[in-house]
Amino acid sequence: MVLFNSYGGKMEEFVPIEPGKVSIYVCGPTVYNHPHIGNMRPAIVFDVWRRLFLHDGYKVTYVSNYTDVDDKIINRAAELGISEKELTDSIIGEYRSLIDELGSMQPDVTPTPTAYMDKIIAYIEDLIASGHAYVAGGDVYFRVASIPHYGELSGNTVDSLLSGARIEVNSDKESPVDFALWKQTSKGIRFDSPWGKGRPGWHSECCVMIDSLFKKEHGYIDIHGGGFDLKFPHHENEIAQSRAHNGNPLARYWLHNGFINIDEEKMSKSLGNVLLAKDVIAEYGAMPFRLMVLSAHYRAPLNFTVETIAEAKKNYERLQSCYRSLAISLQINGEDVENAPIVEDDDFMAALRDDLNTPNALTAVYSTLKSANQQLRKSATPVSELMQTFGKIRLYSQTLGLNVKYPHLGKQGQDLYAAYHKAKEEKDYAKADAIRKEIADLGFWMV
Repeated sequence: MVLFNSYGGKMEEFVPIEPGKVSIYVCGPTVYNHPHIGNMRPAIVFDVWRRLFLHDGYKVTYVSNYTDVDDKIINRAAELGISEKELTDSIIGEYRSLIDELGSMQPDVTPTPTAYMDKIIAYIEDLIASGHAYVAGGDVYFRVASIPHYGELSGNTVDSLLSGARIEVNSDKESPVDFALWKQTSKGIRFDSPWGKGRPGWHSECCVMIDSLFKKEHGYIDIHGGGFDLKFPHHENEIAQSRAHNGNPLARYWLHNGFINIDEEKMSKSLGNVLLAKDVIAEYGAMPFRLMVLSAHYRAPLNFTVETIAEAKKNYERLQSCYRSLAISLQINGEDVENAPIVEDDDFMAALRDDLNTPNALTAVYSTLKSANQQLRKSATPVSELMQTFGKIRLYSQTLGLNVKYPHLGKQGQDLYAAYHKAKEEKDYAKADAIRKEIADLGFWMV
């Protein structure tokens, strides 16, 4: 398996730190408002990465956080007249429901910074003690100059940042590029610390949660993921703190997914084109949205249009219809579809193992659907061939997280289908139509 490592900017062979195991941490959302469709792209993309590793036999530990302390949360809660916790609990619940709807697996652990505050404070104290951080005016800042290779992920070196920096008047910071680890505040939720009541900086939170939740004998985890917008400054500043803390870059592989644009324009509040995930799912369905996300390479921008989501809906219905028809045909022939084995598709799996190339993987899927429909039209197609194709679609469903269903006929359904086909063969079309209606009334579908 190869993947594009943002740390180094090149394709690399995946080699786990510990054979047979994969540790993944994905930066989750700041939970202050209803999730928009861009928030859900990493929830889909990294779910498929997880499924791929599971398919290949790895034991996967998958962690994704919810940031539940932030100025945006405080301001939004004040607008609504509720507490910060009421707001964050509500939005976290909405995220979890959306993850379920979209067919993604829930993370093994979903930490929040408020639950790790003591450890965050201790982590900052260690950085101060080692000379990598300093207290200024009641706040704590990370001393970027103490890290020789700052910018190793994003390419934003200290010199390049300083050349474009606006020097703050009367700034307490030693350098404009230093970033906050702790800020004193009298507004909103705040915590006691050696530097007074305040809140941690965003960049320290993930470092501490990763250190706390993963057994890091080597000082880093396998994969750290998130949206492309997190590459700088968030992930760069995580690496800087990790370098200062234990000399390692926090993760061996850094993966970043691209943005979702709306009709070729950046999605933003100022343009008034933000699409909420719940609204898109209500209008088009969760699985069509998931399929649309997977139709683009995860690192590339994804352009949302009415046409792209409509095309995804049509393709999902093709997949669902084919799977259903195969299942019915197999059951009519007495096959146990519920325990049908998954069948490997070399082209499909090769595409996924090539930096999760889902567009190429879907090409293999659509090729199989075309062949399947040809098989279904031929009454002489061997049942073994139908079962082979059915097993491939089970592979696609399991690996891509595309939920497809089929009716369980039972003896009653099988007898009805047999009677329907017999009536057609005998050209008793009135009887065939009556049986067809009975089948439809039972909630089954015709092949």
